[in-house]
Amino acid sequence: MSELIRQSKFEVYGEEMLEKEVKKSGNSGRVYLPPSWIGKRVKIIRMD
Repeated sequence: MSELIRQSKFEVYGEEMLEKEVKKSGNSGRVYLPPSWIGKRVKIIRMD
């Protein structure tokens, strides 16, 4: 059987946007962001 894929639409307001690939880090994943973003709030949306 084929897997049903649902996509959601998100509308987000913010200051900057980056698109990056998650890298392996032990048993988890990691995304490196600019140092100027330290202490800022971010939202992560998985694209695929």
